[in-house]
Amino acid sequence: MTPRPHHTIHASEHHLGWDNSLPPVRRVRPGESAELEILDASGGQIRPDTTVRELAGLDFSRVNPVTGPLFVEGAEPGDALRITALDIAPSGWGWTANIPGFGLLADDFPEPALHLWSYDAQALAPAMYQPGGRVPLRPFMGTIGVAPAEPGTHSVVPPRRVGGNMDIRDLGTGSVLELPVEVPGALLSVGDTHAAQGDGEVCGTAIESPMRVVLRVDLLKGAGIASPRYETAGPVSRHVDARGYLVTTGIGPDLMEGARAAVRAMIDLLGSRHGLSAVDAYMLLSVCADLRILEIVDQPHWVVGLAFPRVVFE
Repeated sequence: MTPRPHHTIHASEHHLGWDNSLPPVRRVRPGESAELEILDASGGQIRPDTTVRELAGLDFSRVNPVTGPLFVEGAEPGDALRITALDIAPSGWGWTANIPGFGLLADDFPEPALHLWSYDAQALAPAMYQPGGRVPLRPFMGTIGVAPAEPGTHSVVPPRRVGGNMDIRDLGTGSVLELPVEVPGALLSVGDTHAAQGDGEVCGTAIESPMRVVLRVDLLKGAGIASPRYETAGPVSRHVDARGYLVTTGIGPDLMEGARAAVRAMIDLLGSRHGLSAVDAYMLLSVCADLRILEIVDQPHWVVGLAFPRVVFE
């Protein structure tokens, strides 16, 4: 059982951009823990009863809220935070959307689409997706970072050397993340929790789901690390690889175009084998299929693969 945290930070205590002038919502000492209530990536605009027509009214100035910031006593530029995920408690519902203008294949899918998920927050049994599909769940923090040294407000959407919206599915319970500190107190914030995601998050959303996260924050004085690094508590893919994978590829001189080709090929494959519409396949790939660089030395062409876990339909 996770010990009672030293601090509790509620979802109302959030912000919408990295800014080292923001006042902290709490001050924590190294070695202390904090429970943070995390809003979903829409900032509460998408609910369990939202319809696809309502996506058109999404207020993008409210998306990707992060809870915090936390001021870590003694943290100075050149140090590093060592953040241990003690517990991640999902809410039991979430959403995946194709948002026009966003995602790897934005030009292919100009119309909005929405899938609402309901899952067992305790057992975390695979969540249903269309007839016959079951997606294994693995809750994690999509956004976790500290304030950059550059003054002003910076968007939460792109990741940075100080962390942020990295969408690394390995940052679940038991993981340990180290972040470089650029400002006094570090100013740590967390958001964008996901119930499941494939590496690449190809349509731009995963299973976006509000959660509660318990973290312990330690301080590494003078660590001088250049970018985020992390450790996992176990294997990174065993939760979905028991029955193997279907893999499509994209080959050519451009890794981004190779990634798009691999995703398009898998959309076609899932459509022919399982009768999914193209946009439904696209959203499904975002929550459970992994983009991988399979070869990057045999110039001038590189190989990108998209691995889809067969367990979803078997």
